[in-house]
Amino acid sequence: MKPLYSGIIPPMITPLTARDTLDIAGLEKLVERLVEGGVAGIFALGTTGEAPSLSYRLRRELVEHTCRFVNGRVPVLVGITDTSLVESARFTNEIADFGVAAAVTSAPFYFPAGQPELREYLEELLPELPLPLVLYNMPALTKISFHREVIEWALDQEKIIGLKDSSGDLTYFKRMVKLAAEKRPDWPVLIGPEELLAESVLAGGHGGVNGGANLHPRLYVDLYEASARDDWETARQLSAKVLDLSNRIYHVGQHGSAIIKGLKCSLSLVGICDDFMAAPFHRFHESERKIIAEHLEALGIQ
Repeated sequence: MKPLYSGIIPPMITPLTARDTLDIAGLEKLVERLVEGGVAGIFALGTTGEAPSLSYRLRRELVEHTCRFVNGRVPVLVGITDTSLVESARFTNEIADFGVAAAVTSAPFYFPAGQPELREYLEELLPELPLPLVLYNMPALTKISFHREVIEWALDQEKIIGLKDSSGDLTYFKRMVKLAAEKRPDWPVLIGPEELLAESVLAGGHGGVNGGANLHPRLYVDLYEASARDDWETARQLSAKVLDLSNRIYHVGQHGSAIIKGLKCSLSLVGICDDFMAAPFHRFHESERKIIAEHLEALGIQ
């Protein structure tokens, strides 16, 4: 049975022009870049999209315009993660009619929940949602992971339709792939860290939710497709290019925010959108911007 989602579903950046102002023209250009690059879907309001730093008014505006620009060409998945179950449910109900295919949630952050509490949270959240739900495993930012017992329960819930794993733990990923294959073959398991994309497909994974695809979607799509058809020589060459891109773009800044700053700066340099960052972060200075420009030239990205 074919998984519900497969391929590259970029965690889209959120183009901004000011603290609470969406770069609508830039968003349209970005959506076109992604769709024309062959992506299998778009994931709005994830980590790369700076979702926790955005007002709910702006989040709603982003989703509405994204769905309008996509116009049904690919599925749009939307992050609803919050510390408040009520807010996650309310927001999902507000955006459901825009054309969203599925909601995505990680574990609620700040107070780390035990696994029984995490399952109970999902049990309470599911009936409140008018959309199917994808789980997002991001323990580096949420402090907890979706353990095996929660995933086993989730596989029995018709409304929960897949898993994105950004743990970076390939052993965990392989275990989740095996569980899904045994219980629900249509249940996609997608990888977050792009350096693991080819290995994840070899392990039975179904695609990637990779930040670098904002900048060069075709590269990631080609890598996924080469891996999926067992063309490992091509996959090896493309993996090297993905690693080169991440090494050049993600490590110009000095802090963890450098990944998103690098992507936004790159997209502004190639004329897609503004590189304004949501607080507490700020765009690169001119010295860093110059380095990114040199790296883009070396990568042949325009």
